[in-house]
Amino acid sequence: MPNPIHQLTLDGESLTIEDVVAVAHQPEIQVSISAEAWTRVRRAARAVQDFVARGEIVYGITTGFGAFKDKIISPALVEQLQRNILVSHAVGVGQLLDQPSTRAMMLIRANTLAKGHSGIREETLHLLLELLNRGVYPLIPEQGSLGASGDLAPLAHMALPLIGEGEAFYHDERLGGAEALKRAGLTPVTLTAKEGLALTNGTTLMNALGVLVTYQAEQLATAADLAGALSLEAMHGTPRAFDSRIHAARPHPRQVECAAFMRKLIEGSTFTRPDDPLNVQDAYTLRCIPQVHGAVRDAIAYARWVMSIELNSVTDNPLIFFDENDNAEVISGGNFHGEPLAIAMDYLSIALSELGNISERRIARLVDAASNKNVLPAFLIDEGGVNSGFMLIQYTAAALASENKVLAHPASVDTISTSANIEDHVSMGPAAARQAREIAGNVETILALELLSAAQGIDFRRKVLGPDAKMGQGTAPAYALIRQQIAFIERDQVMYPHIETMRKLLADGNLTEHLQ
Repeated sequence: MPNPIHQLTLDGESLTIEDVVAVAHQPEIQVSISAEAWTRVRRAARAVQDFVARGEIVYGITTGFGAFKDKIISPALVEQLQRNILVSHAVGVGQLLDQPSTRAMMLIRANTLAKGHSGIREETLHLLLELLNRGVYPLIPEQGSLGASGDLAPLAHMALPLIGEGEAFYHDERLGGAEALKRAGLTPVTLTAKEGLALTNGTTLMNALGVLVTYQAEQLATAADLAGALSLEAMHGTPRAFDSRIHAARPHPRQVECAAFMRKLIEGSTFTRPDDPLNVQDAYTLRCIPQVHGAVRDAIAYARWVMSIELNSVTDNPLIFFDENDNAEVISGGNFHGEPLAIAMDYLSIALSELGNISERRIARLVDAASNKNVLPAFLIDEGGVNSGFMLIQYTAAALASENKVLAHPASVDTISTSANIEDHVSMGPAAARQAREIAGNVETILALELLSAAQGIDFRRKVLGPDAKMGQGTAPAYALIRQQIAFIERDQVMYPHIETMRKLLADGNLTEHLQ
């Protein structure tokens, strides 16, 4: 996790991935909005009220939504229109978002609205922040968004408690929206012109999920390099493939970085193989770690780039702009379309699947004596036959890797028309983000299985090399931490608790903390 912070001020311009991850996982962080941003918010809200007062026809303010864009709404019905968009659009289904994802959504939406192009009032945006700061978390189902016209259904569920509707968790109790506000000492608002649309229109769900999975992917990439280095030592591999001259000759930046990191991890190791003219190179899963892991890092870097831009973007519609004389103009566009995020998440899913694929293949070599040239006993256990050892560890890794191949089918290549064919191309970005999240979870477990297996292999190697054998400067402390939590497996025993312990070590960041 990022370094702890106590408060965060939003200005619509400088929210980072690290900020979102911190707020998502640290409910004690208090979030506020800068004075400059509040000035922009108030200006846009006044402009909306002026449009209504003048009786101007403005989409989403004095007209219906979507296919009802040609329906003119009288000033007397403007408030009802904004309430109706929330209650009619709250059609989400499926599992509920977890608390970190919900907090991330609320934070990102507040930052988007703080840019001052959406027309929301100060009191409505302030209430959204108070929900976040006081721990009132709307119930938001994960499914129902197509990722064009934004994440309409999830955002409607997020916004319902603001008007005393829907449901929310407060102190881990599931309550009606009005009751949750009451217990937190808050009062619902009555939405005015443009506010319902400002709250429901945008890429907030896919951005929140995308930010969290991108950050997780970065941690997994580091863990994968570590796992590969430990496997290299366990299988008496050679470091020659990481020579800087090889990678300078094909200078993909993150391939070069990965090779340098691998050299750092195994520096000083006596577990690796010195130059041997009869055994000059290893299998691809060891030799090509920089090429494969580096390409994965490229996809992760692209996801970070896209998500970082989106964090400080205005993604609802229509938008309010001001000229040099402070005259307001409303322009309809399509910033709610999630295609940039959808493609980034699909790319990330493919890359993470490959990270799982190569890790599973290293596990297969670790447990197969023929593949590792009998450097290690079959299935990493003594008395094989009566003991199955790590045989089924590879089965689980293979099952997860195979699931990922199905999940990696790109969601963004699909589309389906909605709203009477007005919204006739959609991104499927929320599905892409959910798939990426599930793949990341599977890869986390696959890497945990490899780390568990590699540590077992290291112990068998140590029996041969003797007590004076030295591991690399990066692998040694990681191995020591694993062994503090999980002992060497001498004979068959119940394995799933060890798998979960190893996964938590990886997920908490403790295993790679010394490498940052």
